[in-house]
Amino acid sequence: LAAAARSLGLQMHKGRLEAFSDAVIAILMTIMVLELRAPDGSDLDALRPLIPIFLTYLLSFVNLGIYWNNHHHLLQAADRVNSAMLWANLHLLFWLSLFPFATQWMGANHLASTPTAIYGVISLFAAIAYFVLQTVVVAEHGPDSAMASALGRDLKGKISPVLYAAGIALAFVSTWLAISLYVLVALTWLFPARRLAPVPRHAGPSRSPPLCPTSPRACPPAPPPRPARGAHPGPGA
Repeated sequence: LAAAARSLGLQMHKGRLEAFSDAVIAILMTIMVLELRAPDGSDLDALRPLIPIFLTYLLSFVNLGIYWNNHHHLLQAADRVNSAMLWANLHLLFWLSLFPFATQWMGANHLASTPTAIYGVISLFAAIAYFVLQTVVVAEHGPDSAMASALGRDLKGKISPVLYAAGIALAFVSTWLAISLYVLVALTWLFPARRLAPVPRHAGPSRSPPLCPTSPRACPPAPPPRPARGAHPGPGA
């Protein structure tokens, strides 16, 4: 079907891809907040057991927000999508959909070693999936495109998996060191607009669709303007 669409000169619209991704990420955020349970007590001491759960939720919420923000800027800079981009996007959403599970497991076990390491594994594969999506988008637009120039060497995209891998190993030594690396990765991705927002778009007059799909001779003459209500008819009326 994709080949047939290309042969007919049809293009996939990125709006549907972006809307679907936005909906999935919004649902994941909602699932995570629903996992927060109110304490049984009514004093501040009752909140202490919930501190690891809340901190884990906060980290995951920021991570999902970062992916949503970067994903939005990436698609805004793209001119078109293809089948490879659709599958790469689904691959990214698969790993993001595991964040509620990892968040609940790590928080409920008070940042234990194995859940913290699994959280890092999911974060690692999500980072790889986003890097794959970004690579596919750049390949579709060409290595000499404005998007490829804006992304440059993408050091953050290459360093992030290394930091996640280090955090996974450190989770069995010190969970706080592992979480510190997870937070460090999140901090480096807070501002994606500086890379993708300056991507130049093709300037020029707006291209409105022609009123007549064929030659101007085939267009029917425009009807004369109707006089305003209460206006006096002109001469010869």
